[in-house]
Amino acid sequence: MSATDDGHAGHRSVTAGTLAHRVPDLGALELLLAVARLGSLGRAARELGITQPAASSRVRSMERQLGVALVDRSPRGSRLTDAGALVTDWARRIVEAAEAFDAGAQALRDRRDSRLRVAASMTIAEYLLPGWLLALRAQRPDTAVSLLAGNSASVAERLLSDEADVGFVEGVTVPAGLDSVVIAHDRLIVVTAPMHAWARRRRPIAAEELATTPLILREKGSGTRQVLDTALGGLARPLIELSSTTAVKAAAVSGAGPAVLSELAVGEELAMRRLTRIPVPGIALARDLRAVWPTGHRPTGPARDLLTLTRG
Repeated sequence: MSATDDGHAGHRSVTAGTLAHRVPDLGALELLLAVARLGSLGRAARELGITQPAASSRVRSMERQLGVALVDRSPRGSRLTDAGALVTDWARRIVEAAEAFDAGAQALRDRRDSRLRVAASMTIAEYLLPGWLLALRAQRPDTAVSLLAGNSASVAERLLSDEADVGFVEGVTVPAGLDSVVIAHDRLIVVTAPMHAWARRRRPIAAEELATTPLILREKGSGTRQVLDTALGGLARPLIELSSTTAVKAAAVSGAGPAVLSELAVGEELAMRRLTRIPVPGIALARDLRAVWPTGHRPTGPARDLLTLTRG
């Protein structure tokens, strides 16, 4: 190999690799700036919260990386070489740019953390989220929260169209395009007003009779309706279709007919005997309650904190 080839090979060895391999990291550059300002490697190490041997090692590593001597060390202190002074000027500009980058990133986080958009299916929105949001407010008093309540299908639509940061659903399956985690468990129960004929029967209602009886139901697309349809092996028969749990409950209390509702929703009505629970053996009405978000975009900031509270 010729002398010229040797020179080219040496040049390639210095410049090979990515920029990250050729440029010292921010910690090393901050150390060099501290040495230039304080005139002592030991004082610079103390200011940055590292040991002097660690600081010496970091300077030597930086010198090897750049291929030039940066600091002359003596019992009287540390002095930058001519090359070190030049590198320090460059380092100052890099660190200033990094500080601007950090300030911009913090501004983005502050903007993200200033609001939280939650989409939730009706049962979760009415009976679980109020407590979770009160707890979140104690942690993040400056975060403005908006709650969009609807059925499970509408929750998915809002998340996928970037109208919500995190959602909660209660159906059998996870809507397409969303990741999820189970946060709680629930059970649907059959209820009627106390004067209804089923409330006076001594034997349980058979699943077949439930499937053929017109019921007060949530609308299609709701998690409650999805669980019931799955449990009955087909579509339940609607007497009335209503778009909220509260409306279904009010209709059942009025005596309009039997309804299928979450245990979470009817605890007070059962205790006050405004509704009666009707046993239906052999039918699976348990369901998982889930937090959901767009696939690959796990919640951050206030949405992450809310998710933590739901599982606490």
